[in-house]
Amino acid sequence: MSTIRVGAGLDVHPFTATDGDASAAPLVLCGVHVPDAPGLDGHSDADVGAHAVADALLGAAALGDLGSRFGVDRPETAGADSMELLRAVVTDVAAAGFEVGNVDLTIVAQRPRLAPHREAMRANLAAALHLDVVAVSVKFTTTDRLGTIGRGEGIAGWCSALLVGVRR
Repeated sequence: MSTIRVGAGLDVHPFTATDGDASAAPLVLCGVHVPDAPGLDGHSDADVGAHAVADALLGAAALGDLGSRFGVDRPETAGADSMELLRAVVTDVAAAGFEVGNVDLTIVAQRPRLAPHREAMRANLAAALHLDVVAVSVKFTTTDRLGTIGRGEGIAGWCSALLVGVRR
């Protein structure tokens, strides 16, 4: 029987600016640029979707967390493309003897409307994880205007991931 591991990841970032600020960084979620929305503040591109998935994979493989792997104290990761960081995590997970079975990502945002971008997000994640898109779930919800996310101050991502041991 193959070894099976489950991991969970969480990431939260605040918006950098208000809607309509042309100088704001773009909003990037799972490698998809979401138009007409302010970007998120972070050391990298602050892609909460990619970060949550990466942390879930690292946790399942017992390889630490995204902060210890690509910390904010490392100048070389400033402004990094989070999908590239996710691909590096997939390489680390494979080196540890695992392949990704599936991921289930929930993005929590009061704004902007994200449903039109779901399939592009799934496709980007599937490519980075070496999975068929049917093994990648991306869901969206709000907090019904409760708390920081509900006030539209930022976005959060939660992910569960399944790893399967590879026989060598």
